[in-house]
Amino acid sequence: MLMGHAGEMTVTSAYTLNDGAELPSIGFGTYPLRGESGVAAMVGAIENGYRLLDSAVNYENEVEVGEAVRASGLDRSELLVTTKIPGRFHAKDLAVRSVEDSLRRMAFDVLDLVLIHWPNPSRGLYVEAWEALVECRERGLVRSIGVSNFTEEHLGRIIDATGVTPAVNQVEIHPRFPQEELVTVHERLGIVTESWSPLGKGSVDLDAEPIAGPTQRHGVSAGQVVLRWHLQRGLLPLPKSESPERQRENLDLFGFELSDDEMAAITAMGVDRGRRFDGDPNTHEEM
Repeated sequence: MLMGHAGEMTVTSAYTLNDGAELPSIGFGTYPLRGESGVAAMVGAIENGYRLLDSAVNYENEVEVGEAVRASGLDRSELLVTTKIPGRFHAKDLAVRSVEDSLRRMAFDVLDLVLIHWPNPSRGLYVEAWEALVECRERGLVRSIGVSNFTEEHLGRIIDATGVTPAVNQVEIHPRFPQEELVTVHERLGIVTESWSPLGKGSVDLDAEPIAGPTQRHGVSAGQVVLRWHLQRGLLPLPKSESPERQRENLDLFGFELSDDEMAAITAMGVDRGRRFDGDPNTHEEM
C-alpha cells in the first residue's frame, strides 16, 4: 500500500500486502456467476483487463472460476484467485479440508488468497479457522491469507492467538456504509481493505448530488465516481458486471481525480444503518 504525505493515501494500480504479495487495486466479483454464461462473463472480464477474481465456496462457482482461468489463455501466474471458507468448515481440520477441496474444484496447485468468509462468532470457531489458514500457507497451498466481515474485536482475537495479521479484510463498503473507523483500524494494522458491494447494489442513490455532481464535472459514469472514491480511500473494490462495456468502464478509473470536497460529500452519504441487509458480523451467521 502506498502512502502520501501525512498519511494521505496515494492511488496506486496495485497494493502490496503485509506478506509481500501484490494485489491489483480493482478486482472482479464473481457472485452469482455460474454455468456457461458465468464462465463467459469471467473470461470477458479477464479479456477486459481484470487480474483478480473473487470467489467463495458458498458462491458455488469455483469450478467455473477454474475453467475461466484456463479458457482465458493467460498463464496461471498472471491471474490471482480468491476463495473463502464457509462457516460450516470453521473447525480446524474442516477448514484445511475446505482449502484442499477448493483447490480440487478449481484444479489449481495453489490459491492466491483465501479468506474466512464470516466470523460466525456465536459458534466461536473462527480462531481455529484462522489457525488452519496459517497452516495452509505454511504448507504452500495458499500464498496469502485473510478474512472477510471481521470487526476490530475479531481481528484482535486471531492476531493475539497466532501472531499472524491477516493480509486482507473484505467488508461491505459503499457510500451508504463507508466504514471509516474500521478502515482506520486496517491502516494501523497493515491490512488491505477490500470492498464488497462497492456500488451498494441499489441501496445507494446514484442520482444524489454528491455522486451526480462529480459525474457531470468529470464526464464519467456514477459507477466510476463511486469506484474512484474507493480507490482514493486506499480501498480495493470488487465490482461485478456481466456487461463487457461496464466491465471496461469499472476499470477506467485513473483518468480523473475527485477533489477533497467531492470525497467528503460522498462519504457523508453514510447512515447509521447503511448495510444492504442484516449483515452485522457480530450476529450474522453464514454456514
